[in-house]
Amino acid sequence: MLKNYLHFDLGESYYRDISVLDLVLEKMPVSISLGLWSTLLIYLISIPLGIRKAVKDGQAFDIWTSGAIVIGYAIPGFMFAILLVILFAGGRYWDIFPLRGIISENWRDLSLPHLILDYFWHMTLPVIAMVIGGFAGLTMLTKNSFLAEIGKQYVLTARAKGLSEKRVLYGHIFRNAMIIVIAGFPAAFISIFFTGALLIEVIFSLDGLGLLGYESIINRDYPVVLGTLYIYSLIGLIMTLVRDIVYVAVDPRINFEAKGM
Repeated sequence: MLKNYLHFDLGESYYRDISVLDLVLEKMPVSISLGLWSTLLIYLISIPLGIRKAVKDGQAFDIWTSGAIVIGYAIPGFMFAILLVILFAGGRYWDIFPLRGIISENWRDLSLPHLILDYFWHMTLPVIAMVIGGFAGLTMLTKNSFLAEIGKQYVLTARAKGLSEKRVLYGHIFRNAMIIVIAGFPAAFISIFFTGALLIEVIFSLDGLGLLGYESIINRDYPVVLGTLYIYSLIGLIMTLVRDIVYVAVDPRINFEAKGM
């Protein structure tokens, strides 16, 4: 089996007349799409919010946003997904967004602009659920990174030279504080892609790897279970390597040649 896996021969599904590799490749775009949009929005929200919280540390803005972050950190994304279904997908109140799928059944008849709108219409609730459940950790990481840099000597020197606070913040602090945040992007994407998307795909019936793995476990389709686990592990190893490369690229202090390595 290990020899076959090295050649990406993952076997065939017990219940579907298709190879496991073809099945995984068929479902992967949905999971990658969900993970990419969620990760992008989480970064676009968390980084400005974290910077603002660092600048306003201890003030009213920092205190009340910390309450929202605690709620987002404490409640899993799938709980928000269920709440969104109840509120906006015909669960009890408003029937605004579709409950299942990534596109409508008549997508072949839609023009390109309507197809794009239909896609985002279906992706709205799943992405919101993942963003709400995932932005808290990155926000606090950004805040703590900026707070650690604000008190350093080079910041005090820049202020003593008469530079504006905005110039000090974005011209000096930003690059050093963002090193750990940027380097953590691959790990954040993997975390969202692997753990966050599983239950979200099940709740919203998104035909991705999460739903495929769940259905395979229920049906005891072991070749698919092992195949998806293998693909997950392989992507995780690759993204870990990418993380290390990004960290070296963005942090000029890392120099293995100077250390004789």
